[in-house]
This record gives sequence, C-alpha cells and structure tokens, in this order.
Amino acid sequence: MGVAILKYRLYDIDRIISRTLGYAIITGLLIGVYAGLVLLATQVFGIHSTVAVAAATLAAAALFNPLRRWVQLKVDRRFNRARYDADRTVAAFAGRLRDTVDLDSVRDDLAAVVNQALEPAHVSVWIRLQG
Repeated sequence: MGVAILKYRLYDIDRIISRTLGYAIITGLLIGVYAGLVLLATQVFGIHSTVAVAAATLAAAALFNPLRRWVQLKVDRRFNRARYDADRTVAAFAGRLRDTVDLDSVRDDLAAVVNQALEPAHVSVWIRLQG
C-alpha cells in the first residue's frame, strides 16, 4: 500500500512529506535559537533571572512565522519543484498580462505558459469576441 501511495501520488503525499519536513526543520531551528539565547543571556551576560528566559521565549516566538515561511519556501523549492515552478510561471504571466493589450499576444503567451507549467499533449485557446 505504501508503494502504491508513493508511486501514484495518492493522498497528496508529497504535500504531507513537504509540510512534515518543513515543520521538523522549523522545530529544530527554533529549539536551537531558544537554547542559544537562554545560554547567551545566562552564561555570557550573567543574567540569572526569569527575564532572560522570557526574552528568549519571546524572541523564538517572534521568529516562528518568518522562519516558517522561509523554510517552507526552501523545502517546496527542493521537494515540490513542479508546484514551485508552476507558481512562479503563473506569477510571471500575470505580471506580463497587466501590460499587454494585444489579444493575439495574450493568447500566444497563455498557451506558452500552460504548456510550460502543465506540459499537456495539446493546447488550444478559444476566444469569443463580443460585437
């Protein structure tokens, strides 16, 4: 059953593995940051109070969201390459679409983006003109 899940990508297992790996890395980094800050405050600076532990806890909590986004981006880029490339391709197309007014170039660009992101066997774009 495990081989079938991995081979045929059932249950969106790539996303589960990506998230699990991302949160494991984040947890390890935050534990390291927390322990480093507590040791820095208590051993190096000589502050032996609960204020040092509270400050280290607040610093680790403040780092969680930016660190989570950064690590998840790196994990997605490494393990979920097709999704990362497709998202980047669609974002670039949206940026070019804002500046384009020619219908033929939009159609050609759309077909190229779909072909690059999804790699279908055939791409066609039908546009119904009003008027």
